[in-house]
Amino acid sequence: MKATVRAHPNIALVKYWGKRDEALILPHQSSLSLTLAPIHVTTTVEFGAAADTVELHGHAAKGSERDRVLRLLDAVRVQAGRDLGPAKVVSRGDFPMAAGLASSAAGFAALAVAGCAAAGLPEDTRASSILARRGSGSACRSVQGGFCEWQRGERADGEDSYAIQRFDAGHWADLRMVVAILDRGEKEVKSRDGMKNTVETSPYYPAWVKDAEAEVPRARELIAKKDLEALGELCERNAWRMHCTTLSADPPLSYLSPATLGLIQHLREQRKKGVPVWFTLDAGPNPVLLTTSAHEVAAEALARACGAVDVVRCVPGGDATLLTEHLF
Repeated sequence: MKATVRAHPNIALVKYWGKRDEALILPHQSSLSLTLAPIHVTTTVEFGAAADTVELHGHAAKGSERDRVLRLLDAVRVQAGRDLGPAKVVSRGDFPMAAGLASSAAGFAALAVAGCAAAGLPEDTRASSILARRGSGSACRSVQGGFCEWQRGERADGEDSYAIQRFDAGHWADLRMVVAILDRGEKEVKSRDGMKNTVETSPYYPAWVKDAEAEVPRARELIAKKDLEALGELCERNAWRMHCTTLSADPPLSYLSPATLGLIQHLREQRKKGVPVWFTLDAGPNPVLLTTSAHEVAAEALARACGAVDVVRCVPGGDATLLTEHLF
């Protein structure tokens, strides 16, 4: 009745931005991401505890944070078809929570896999991805490693909206992602709120949905060929267009800081000098730089020269994995 899983976060190369169903967390468009190692979240789930308890990163979870965890475990209980009793959950991450790397993606992926294992359910990657999605949309892409595609699906119940692995972590082992942490502060507007407002008020949102959906197969083709330059250009284009939708919302919303723009401009200048480095950027001020192992040191130096207070260097990560040692 106890299981522990380690899962890695991911960074979307083609972004997820906007839900067609808030309750089930179903996206308006497909997305494609790269799982990042060695950073990870480890989660232990035990059924049959004295009472439901949730500890996240050293603190007792409260309010909606706690509710999201317990709702996912309720879904596990339904799948198990039997009374599993209260659950105890402890989850810990080993990377900065304000880095712009969604700890919730790794956390809910680990929770989904660990919850199913603790309940004695058979291993099922698709079912775990659907469960993880219901906790945090991008979590469905962290159940497996490498390059994963979250298919938007068509069904109202969300059973066809889950992530599949397109290429494993070994496909492009030379690829590197360098997270430039320019600002550790919390966002004034959380992603889910900014996303909702963008969907409801941006006149450009329908164009974003159409364009982003079309970028997924293009990105797949470039990853297959390991075409870094073309993939880097696609990542930057997709990130800019996502941020354009937030800027066109009512009221306008910008996640960019002066330091963000300064670093992006510096990357352009460095590419003219022959340094192959591009960026992607989620809903926050901290860019993630895309390069190769031969240039990751140079990418880190660029980030620090532009004011990064910390840098996290990542390689392609693997699947969510069951561990034999537990957190309690």
